Order: sequence, then structure tokens, then C-alpha cells
Amino acid sequence: MLDTHGRKYVSPIIESGANFFIKLKLTANNVTLLALVFGILTSVFIYFDKPILAVVILWFSGYLDAVDGSIARKTKTSSNFGTLMDITFDRIVEIGMIIAIGLKFNDVRFYLIILLSCILISMVIFLTVGALTEKSGMKSFYYQAGVAERSEGFIMFSLMILLPIYLNIIINIFSLMILITAVQRAMEAKKILK
Repeated sequence: MLDTHGRKYVSPIIESGANFFIKLKLTANNVTLLALVFGILTSVFIYFDKPILAVVILWFSGYLDAVDGSIARKTKTSSNFGTLMDITFDRIVEIGMIIAIGLKFNDVRFYLIILLSCILISMVIFLTVGALTEKSGMKSFYYQAGVAERSEGFIMFSLMILLPIYLNIIINIFSLMILITAVQRAMEAKKILK
């Protein structure tokens, strides 16, 4: 929801980041790899009890994840492989955080399995619709908006990292948000896929 409706407000910051990395001669794929490295570092900081640093690094990773697409559009180097890297690396970052949280907090592992299941269902719908539809938007594939997009995920992961005392509640709310998104996407898919 925030990605879809808030992009216009943060676009100047993303564009300036893209210009900065273009001047450094970095490609979109280089920045995608940087986003992955910082995203994985988030999990390391979670595991070693550095929650503030983990959240800062997570959001920086997310910023780079937005900048890479802007670089690709500005330099006209968008590619299907770049899209594959972007989507795959996003899931690696999410899985890393879930594993780190599961290793630290045994009592929420069942809730984390439910969360992973919800993410899997939502992503299957998202990717299948993207592959089957002819439509495309600003991204290189058809992007289905929903209640839980990347920014909402970062907010929920940040809350999980910063407020471990409420971990089971936050995880369950996050799972519900993703499940609602999956239903939204399935209902939209029914309309656009014949």
C-alpha cells in the first residue's frame, strides 16, 4: 500500500541516489547486489543483539532496493535477469531475518512458519499473475498492489526487531496482513486472467 501510494513522495530521494550511483559507474545489478549484502547484514545484527543497527541497515538495504530500479530505468538497462535478482534477493533478505529471529526466540518459531507460509502463498500469486499477464507498469512486470507491500514488510520487520517482547503479536498481525494481500491479489487475478 505504501509503495504504491507513497512512491511519489520519496521519488526525489530515490532519484538522487540513482544519480549518485550512476556517477560512481555502478550498474543497477551492482546496486541490487549491494542491497542484498546489506540485507544479509541485517540478519547478522539481529542475531548478535544489535537491533538499532539491524533496523538502520535494513532500511538502507530497502533504499538501495528502490534505487536499483531507478538506475535501470535511467540508464535504459532494465533486464529480466535484473528483475529476477531483485525479487529473489528480496526473499533472501526476508528469509534471513526470519531465520535469525527464529534462532534467537524459540517460542515464536511456529508463528514464523505461518508467516513464511503466508509470504509463500502471496508471492506465488504475485509472480504467477506477473508471468501470465500482458500488462506492465513502471516495473518490468505487472505489479499487484496490496495491503502488505515492501514498505509494510520493512515496518513489521523493524517492529519485530525492536520490540521482541511483542514478537508473537507482531508476527501474527504481519501474517494476517500478508494473507489479506494474497486474497486481494487472487481476487484481482480472477478479474484480469481469463
